[in-house]
Amino acid sequence: MAQPQPRTFENPPAYFGEALEDAELLLKYASEMGIAIEDDVRNHILEARIASGTEWDEETAANLLSALGKLAAKLKPVTAASLKAYSDRPTVRKYWIVSICLAAFIVPISVASFVTSAVSGTIKTDIAAANELAVKLRGQLGPAPPEVRSGVTFNTDAISDATLITELQQFASDIREIDAEARQLRVLVPGPGMDPFPGIRSDIKKTHDKFQLIAGTTDLAGGASKLTNVYQDARYFGQSLVDDAGVFYGAITTCILPVLYALLGTCAYLLRNFEQRISTRTYTPSAADAPRFLIAGIGGAVVGLFNNFAIGQGASIPPLALAFLVGYAVDVFFAFLETLSQKFTKSSAPSSAPPVAGKP
Repeated sequence: MAQPQPRTFENPPAYFGEALEDAELLLKYASEMGIAIEDDVRNHILEARIASGTEWDEETAANLLSALGKLAAKLKPVTAASLKAYSDRPTVRKYWIVSICLAAFIVPISVASFVTSAVSGTIKTDIAAANELAVKLRGQLGPAPPEVRSGVTFNTDAISDATLITELQQFASDIREIDAEARQLRVLVPGPGMDPFPGIRSDIKKTHDKFQLIAGTTDLAGGASKLTNVYQDARYFGQSLVDDAGVFYGAITTCILPVLYALLGTCAYLLRNFEQRISTRTYTPSAADAPRFLIAGIGGAVVGLFNNFAIGQGASIPPLALAFLVGYAVDVFFAFLETLSQKFTKSSAPSSAPPVAGKP
């Protein structure tokens, strides 16, 4: 009895050729890595290659698809798609571009925020010290010149002129420091920041006379009164800039930097993931990268609403560091939010226990 002739495809579908290319890629990878492949799997792929030059029959196509399935299962997580991506020499150019753009914003803003915070803290410290000296000098010297001061009203007999001059010199030094720090802060804070001494900045002598105790003066009360007037202007100059810097950089630190750090964390995750998957030839381009950036941005904005997060044993994570971690591990953050929402749901759920008989 004659054997039935195998049925052939007059117009074979395109996926036969695609399946053959994928199977050959996987077979080549297995050979390079020294992975043993069954003889029938190898032979079916080779037979399909021969058939592709003439005509496809039903048995050859079925054997090819079966061989491709066995190869894919054995070599997983390496796939034909990842081998194709590896052969195309993928680069991290897009990740580099995004990282550089983020760094171009994050680094200057972070540096400016750090500097303004440090200068503002110093100005506050100097103002506090100068306030104490101003009050102390007023109590010691009073507003009148020394020749009309009464020892009954102001007990300065026990205070030597050297001590008073030292305190006045320290007061003048504090005023100069406040003024210099305020001018430094003015560069980093947008807005007018009105300078109370604009007319003397270019004249060294006028600047010296304004901020220094006159050498050889005997009118210590007059010198203290003059320095106090200068101090009031310098204090207002410095304190107003400290307040403006707190508002401006506080808004940036709370609303903008967490989002940028979260996006930078996502870049770090994608770069690490890219490096690991390229080394194992399992990398395939993913359309999920863009949504991950969006999710990280949302997570960073949410983090900005919170203060430091406690992690146990008295340790805490600053919001910016947490924003970076959120971008790096988006899934962990949203798992935390889901756990938190479940706690609120449980706490607000009504009690399901039946009422006890005889009790309201």
